[in-house]
Amino acid sequence: MPQRIGKDTIFLPSRPRVLGHAALGGKKEAQGPLSACFDQTFDDTRLGMKTWEQAESKLQTEAIHLALDKAALAPGDVQAIFAGDLLNQCISSTFGLRELNIPFIGQYGACSTMAQSASMAALFVDSGVCETAAAVTSSHFCTAERQFRLPLEYGGQRTPTAQWTATAAGALIFGKSGGEVCAEHVTFGRITDFGIKDAANMGAAMAPAAASTLTAFFSDTQTKPEDYDAIFTGDLGKVGSALLLQLLEKNGLDLSKRHRDCGLLLYDTEKQDVHAGGSGCGCAASVLCGHILQEMEAGRLQNILLAATGALMSTTSSQQSESIPGISHLIHLRIRT
Repeated sequence: MPQRIGKDTIFLPSRPRVLGHAALGGKKEAQGPLSACFDQTFDDTRLGMKTWEQAESKLQTEAIHLALDKAALAPGDVQAIFAGDLLNQCISSTFGLRELNIPFIGQYGACSTMAQSASMAALFVDSGVCETAAAVTSSHFCTAERQFRLPLEYGGQRTPTAQWTATAAGALIFGKSGGEVCAEHVTFGRITDFGIKDAANMGAAMAPAAASTLTAFFSDTQTKPEDYDAIFTGDLGKVGSALLLQLLEKNGLDLSKRHRDCGLLLYDTEKQDVHAGGSGCGCAASVLCGHILQEMEAGRLQNILLAATGALMSTTSSQQSESIPGISHLIHLRIRT
């Protein structure tokens, strides 16, 4: 059974295993440095569908089916699926997964949703509630722009601090036995708000949440950054990553030698026009379910943390001049011993 250690962290004594995983990306993602890590990429932003929203749903459909195939499982073998996205009422997830007939638990943590969903799936397996549980998350540049910012046809200018919403999805399946990668701890973050109001500078809004969650994890587990091969954050980009290192330094934690950000790994920020880096639910999801898990299965990484971050804003809150609260959820993965 799961065990709470410290204030915020939960230890998973059965260490649920990753049975299968898959990462999908769009054309821009396929042109980035992690292109070889995707199971499937698409040149057509609509994926052959009528709308961008239908295309994002298809990303989730394809991702979970690929993960199931790798795990040699059928949809009926999965007892719960945790899924989310950036769109109102999480329509990418509900429409993308409705044909699977798997018990569905919708998730929303903005760009932290993959860490949240994966943590919930691991918890369900560790508790004995499920033999197998899945997590899937997606985002799409065009659907996010339509909902949160300006119509693409408007041709609005993006500021240097803005990040590019990934057209990508990731899916993974946890089970009680099988795979080499296991989940050992999860830490659910606290809402953190430093008063940032610029929706084009989400890295600054999310960095304090990542600092809070990582500080809590290290305190609860009595570990330090150098105990891990790599510490991944989700979508802080250039601005947020620099701020995170500064904030943690004040807490006596030096992350500089271990830190990697999914928003900076997914794209070549020098050659691709993504400004401060990548963002979106699909960014951390695809980097985790592609690059990170592949590196672990190849033995190049043994022990990692993923602290994905989210900006808990909406178009309504931004129009009402509210600040942007941040959240960061963490999952600790390692090669089983």
